[in-house]
Amino acid sequence: MSNQGLGEQFGIGQPVRRKEDVRLLTGRGTYTDDVNLPGQAHLAILRSPHAHARILSLDTTAAQAAPGVLLVLTGHDAAADGIGLFPVMVDVPALAGTEPLYAPPRAILQTEAVRFVGDPVVAIVAETRLQAMDALELVEIDYEMLPSVTDTARALDADAPVIWPDHGSNLCVTWSNGRAAETDAAFAKAAKIAKVELVQNRLVGNPMEPRVAVGAFNTERDRYELHSPSQGVMKVRESLAKFIFKIPMEKLRVVSLDVGGGFGLRGKNFPESAMVLWAAKKLGRPVKWRADRTETFLSDPHGRDHVTKAEMAFDAHGKALGMRTDTVAAMGAYLFDMGPRIPTVAGARIAGTVYDLQAVNLNVRCVFTNTHSTDAYRGAGRPEIAYTVERLLDVGAGLFGIGKDEIRRRNYIRQDQMPYTNCVGNDLDSGDFAGTQQMALDLADWDGFEVRRAASEARGKKRGRGIGYFIEASGGQPQEWARLHMTPEGKARLHVGTFSHGQGHETAFAQIVHARLGIPFEDVELVQGDTDTVEQGFGTGGSRSSQMGGVATSRASEAVLAKAKRIAAHLLEVGSADIELQGNRFVVAGTDLSVTWTQVAAAAADPAKLPEGEAPGLDEQVLYKRSTECNFPNGCHVAEVEIDTETGVLTVDRYAAVDDVGNVINPMLVHGQSHGGIAQGLGQAVLEHAVYDSESGQFLTATFQDYAMPRAGDLPDLAIGFNIVPTPINELGVKGAGEGGACGAPPAIVSAACDALGLDHIDMPLTPERVWRALGR
Repeated sequence: MSNQGLGEQFGIGQPVRRKEDVRLLTGRGTYTDDVNLPGQAHLAILRSPHAHARILSLDTTAAQAAPGVLLVLTGHDAAADGIGLFPVMVDVPALAGTEPLYAPPRAILQTEAVRFVGDPVVAIVAETRLQAMDALELVEIDYEMLPSVTDTARALDADAPVIWPDHGSNLCVTWSNGRAAETDAAFAKAAKIAKVELVQNRLVGNPMEPRVAVGAFNTERDRYELHSPSQGVMKVRESLAKFIFKIPMEKLRVVSLDVGGGFGLRGKNFPESAMVLWAAKKLGRPVKWRADRTETFLSDPHGRDHVTKAEMAFDAHGKALGMRTDTVAAMGAYLFDMGPRIPTVAGARIAGTVYDLQAVNLNVRCVFTNTHSTDAYRGAGRPEIAYTVERLLDVGAGLFGIGKDEIRRRNYIRQDQMPYTNCVGNDLDSGDFAGTQQMALDLADWDGFEVRRAASEARGKKRGRGIGYFIEASGGQPQEWARLHMTPEGKARLHVGTFSHGQGHETAFAQIVHARLGIPFEDVELVQGDTDTVEQGFGTGGSRSSQMGGVATSRASEAVLAKAKRIAAHLLEVGSADIELQGNRFVVAGTDLSVTWTQVAAAAADPAKLPEGEAPGLDEQVLYKRSTECNFPNGCHVAEVEIDTETGVLTVDRYAAVDDVGNVINPMLVHGQSHGGIAQGLGQAVLEHAVYDSESGQFLTATFQDYAMPRAGDLPDLAIGFNIVPTPINELGVKGAGEGGACGAPPAIVSAACDALGLDHIDMPLTPERVWRALGR
C-alpha cells in the first residue's frame, strides 16, 4: 500500500492526541440536550410504580386541564393512530423439540397491565418540563396488584407468577449449540470434573449522558426528524420507520451529534424516541424529552443477569476434555431489540474461548421476569462465557494442585493449530495465547507475588492473584460504507457509516486517510450521525469500527488516490504508472516534476483540466464486504487484590493486561478503550448490582446512592501492553479493541479474590459484606 505512514507523526500506529477533545473540553460539543428547536414543548412520562399490576381504570381528565398541558397520550391513542409494536430484531432458534421463541407484544404505552417498575403508561406534553411532570401527578390510575417474580433463578418455578398468561409460561426460548452427545462422551472419560455455580449480576450501563430525544415533524418535507444519542443513525431510522410508523425510510431523518457514551445500550429502538415524534406530529410543534438519572436506571436496558451451573471434564494431565453449562438468563418483562440473542447465539460465538476444547454443550433458557429488559452491554454475551470458562479452569487447577497459569498453558490453542475452527464453527484466524499470557505475567511481576503476599500478611491482610483470559467475537455486520470527498482546496471530507460515541474516530480515521493520501492530518473532517449525509452503514457496536469502518475508509482513500494519480499524470503529461505520492506531492518517478494535492484537487473540479472521459471531482465511496462476520481480539488480564480481614473491604491493588487487537491504529486510543473496559469490568466484579426486591418487585438501586459505580480511587494504576498478531482477514490487520476489559477484568478479579480467601468460588459483586461473610467460612 502506498504512503503507509508508519513512522510519521500522524500516521497509522502513532499515539496521536484526540483531535475532538479540544472541541469537547472547551464546551463546544453538541449533545442532544444542547439541541433546542424553536417552539418546542416538553414531554414527561408516567411510569408504573408497580412490578406487576392490572390497569382497571385510567383517568387523565385532571391532567389535561393542568397549567401548560398541551397533549396527553395513552396507549389507546397510540392504537387509534396506528403506532406499531416494538419488535425483537432477532430470532433465536429453539432447541429441537421445544417451543419457538415467544416474543410478547411491546406497546409504546400500556393500557391493560404493567409488568415492571418503570413500564410507561401515560405521556404528557406541556409548555415546560416542570409543567409536564406536575401534570403526571394528576393522572388517576386504579391498579389491581398482581404477584411478581424478579429472581432469575425462580422464574421457572412451578409457583412463579406467569407474566404472559396467553403464553402460559415464563420461558421465552430454550437454546443449545447442540453438542450434548459429544460432551457426554467426553465427561464419561474424565479423570476429574470441576463444577461451579455462578451468578452474572445485573448491571445498569449508565452512560455519562442521560438519554434525550427531540422530535419534530417537517410539514414541508412530510417527514419526521429525530435528534437523539445513538450508536448509529441508520439502524434507528430503519426500526422506527419500518415497525413503529410504517413509513418509507426517506420520511424519517435521524441525527446524532456528540454522544456521551453508548456501551451497546444506545443502539436500540426506544419508545421515548417514538413518543416525541408521534407527539410532535400531533401537536404541530417540536417535542423534547430528557431522562434524569433515575429515569435512566428505569428506562435504559440492563445487562447480564444470568444464573449458571457449569462443569468441565479433565483428563489425568489437566487437559480439558469437555464443558457443559446450564444457564437461566433474564430477558425482563419484554424483549428488547437483541435481548435473547445476547446469552445465546452472540455469546456462544466464542464458546471454548482460547482453549482447545471441542466437546462443549451450552444450554440456555431465556426467561421473563418482572424487571426491565436486558440487552447488549459491553461485551454482549462474551464476558459471561469467558467468566464461566475461567472460573472452571481455576477450580480445575485446584483439583490438580497446579497453578492457574499452568492449567491454562496445558489447554491453549497452539499457534500451529491456527486457523482453529472452534466448537460452534467459527474460525479463529490468529492469536498467540500462550505468548500473550506470558507477556501479561511478566508485566504483572507474577514471580514477585509471594513477596507482596508476605508484606500484606504482615499488615494483617490477605492478598491473592488471578488470571482472566478472554477472546472476543468482534465485528458484527460484515459490511460497512465510507465516502471520501476531496474539496477543491485539498481538504478531505470523510463520510462513514460507523458512529463515534467516545471512541475517537475523528482521530483514528484521520490517521488512516493521512497515511494513505499524505494530506495533513488536520485537513481531514469526519462526517457521521445524520441520515441526510450518511447513505448507509451499521453504526458502532461489537468493536467493529476500526476493522469495518477503518477498512472502508482505507479503500475509499485508495480509490481517491488512484483517480488523483490519473489527474496528476495528465497535468504532468506522463503515464499514471510513473506517478508516486511522496508526502503531500505527486512526483514523476526519478524526476523533480511534481504537483501538490491542492493543485490536483483544484484540477479535479475543472473539467478542462481532466483527462478525457474522467468525471469531475475526487469523490469516491466504497461498500466494504467481507465473508466472515467477526474477527477475534483476545487478551490476558492479571489482577492482585488485597482484603482487609476485619472489614471485608477488597482493594484491587495491581492490574496488568496484555491484549491482542491486531495492528494498532492509535495506541493511545486503544489504551483508553482498555482502561474504560477494565473500569466497567471492575465495576461488575466489585461494586455494581442492580437489585429488585424479591417480594414487592420494587427496583432498589435506582440512584447513585444505591448503585455503586467505580470511581478513580477504586482503580489501581493499569499496566497495559499489546501482543500484536495481525489478523489476515483485512488489509489493515486490525481486530476490535473496545470490549476486552469488560471480558477480562471480572474473571481476573474474582480469581484473585478466591485465591486470597482460599475458596473455589465467590459470586460478584465482591462487596465488603459478601467478602466478610466469606472470611467467616
